[in-house]
Amino acid sequence: MADNHPDFKQRLIVAKLFQRLIFYTGAAAIFISIATVLAMQAKLMIATHQYPQPQSILVLGGGNTREPVAAQLASQHPNLDIWVSSGLMPPQANEIFLTQNVSLTRVNLDYRATDTVTNFTTLVNKLQANDIRHIYLVTSDFHMQRSKAIAFWVLGSRGIAYTPVTVPSNQAPEPHHKIWRDTGRSLLWILTGRTGSSLDPNPPASSS
Repeated sequence: MADNHPDFKQRLIVAKLFQRLIFYTGAAAIFISIATVLAMQAKLMIATHQYPQPQSILVLGGGNTREPVAAQLASQHPNLDIWVSSGLMPPQANEIFLTQNVSLTRVNLDYRATDTVTNFTTLVNKLQANDIRHIYLVTSDFHMQRSKAIAFWVLGSRGIAYTPVTVPSNQAPEPHHKIWRDTGRSLLWILTGRTGSSLDPNPPASSS
């Protein structure tokens, strides 16, 4: 009979071994993923516990409504420096902060970012170098969910906690595929130091 043939038995053994390999590989991937998320959450919890009050303000550029909210927040917290990533040009940005009596010596304008992932990756080293372990994260409401997903990995990998400050808008929430895409890019950055932004032949003009 065919099922007693040596070749059949060998193929059956190979198939079973392959199934086991897939099962154990999948189980290991799930375990590693869960362990990585828990480790990141632990880093953020430790940072929040050690530094319960934000030490700086990070503004993600996009539109013209985020800097005014950040300026108002900065006026309420005169000891905090402000980092604006690829936001309004200096004349506009400076005028907004000066209107709220925020000294420009506190304002750091950075224009290296080309999208939301690089909003974080271009500044995380500077935040860490300044011993900042907790920030206010300022961006629009439609943009906040994706920003928090990126912050979880990029800032969390350096033990920097974040407190969201949402800027109201009339825009609909972003599609989930953007969140998954940028989560993957954040993980790529953690593993390789690259964000994948160079693969885009037409990078966006702003972070949003």
